[in-house]
Amino acid sequence: MKPRHGTAHPPGAAGGDSKPEAITSAKARPKRFRRLRRLGVVLLILGVILGVGRAILPTVVRDYVNRTIDRNPLYTGSIGLVEIHLLRGAYSIRDVRLNKTTGNVPVPLFSAKRIDFAIQWNALIHRRVVARVLMEQPELNFVDAPGEGETQTGAGGPWLKMIQDLSPFTINRAVIRDGMVHFRTYQEKKPVDVYLSQVEGTIDNLSNIQSETTPLVATVAATALVMDQAKLEFKMTLDPFAYRPTFHFVLRILGLDVTKINDLALTYGKFDFKRGWFDLVIETDAKEGQLTGYVKPLFRDLKVFSLQQDIKEDNVLQFFWQAMVGAVTKVFKNQPRDQFGTLIPFSSDASGSTSTDILATLGNLLRNAFVRAYLPRLESTPQTYEGLQFGAPDITDPISPGESP
Repeated sequence: MKPRHGTAHPPGAAGGDSKPEAITSAKARPKRFRRLRRLGVVLLILGVILGVGRAILPTVVRDYVNRTIDRNPLYTGSIGLVEIHLLRGAYSIRDVRLNKTTGNVPVPLFSAKRIDFAIQWNALIHRRVVARVLMEQPELNFVDAPGEGETQTGAGGPWLKMIQDLSPFTINRAVIRDGMVHFRTYQEKKPVDVYLSQVEGTIDNLSNIQSETTPLVATVAATALVMDQAKLEFKMTLDPFAYRPTFHFVLRILGLDVTKINDLALTYGKFDFKRGWFDLVIETDAKEGQLTGYVKPLFRDLKVFSLQQDIKEDNVLQFFWQAMVGAVTKVFKNQPRDQFGTLIPFSSDASGSTSTDILATLGNLLRNAFVRAYLPRLESTPQTYEGLQFGAPDITDPISPGESP
């Protein structure tokens, strides 16, 4: 019998492909499913690993931080909560304290509410991965005492190395917010506490990511209040890569009410102030370890001796000393400005020996009294401190509280 047309298709004909394609598609679906399942398992495992790592990372970081800050045998450190911020590449340490282990010092050398280490993202435009450190409410306490055990200066500690070791990247920028610095004594009848408050500061370009060609590549700027009242300004440029100190800096204090530091004056000068205002300017230039500069202390409307008040003192020697200091400040003050002051030049070499020019200091005392009064502004020309951008009306304005323009 002859086969009927259209009832059969030879192998390989078009009509016979549907079944193999269906079989192939059916086989491909389980393969794709297995791949997706494997990918899901891998992602799940990675998620678990990251979750566990994220959970134990604060503990690991905390242990590392504790080991790092305990390197100095004279000081012991303690920290609070450690927080990890993966999205911004940072971690924070809360309630940091460094306490002296010897003697009986009632205040820590250093404390801070929070220290934050993070990647400095805006530095990426210079194709460098560096870090910035932020300190919130840091506090430094320097303590003077007759015995070495009760004295606290922090000298000899590897503090800069310790801060650098706390960051996985080179630190290029540091920021201080609402800091305090205290100078204290506890051994006297009346404890001394002279302090700076509301300290705001920045240190920039420590690793020279901007590829500056000038030697003084890093900049430091800070402001504060002295005894919650007088303005302090500090500006500095430095070479962080120099083998010996190389920097320029200026510090200025304007309009301090001297009665606020009577405890300090009585402890170290054996006299006190009845009234007056104090201005201070310090300029220093260091090149390859050779340091030169001057200190300019200025007192206005000053009164040291009052017969009615000082006659009540039990100490006769202090009475006569107070009277002599009062007489000297009255004789050698500039009458038109009612100002007692001088300019003290100093220098130091690489060995650490410092010298002051006594004759120049006395000459400047007479100059202020009888020739022309010094003003609380820079003595150098702008070229001497090239690179320090001082606010023109701010750093040269001689007017302070208690003085008329």
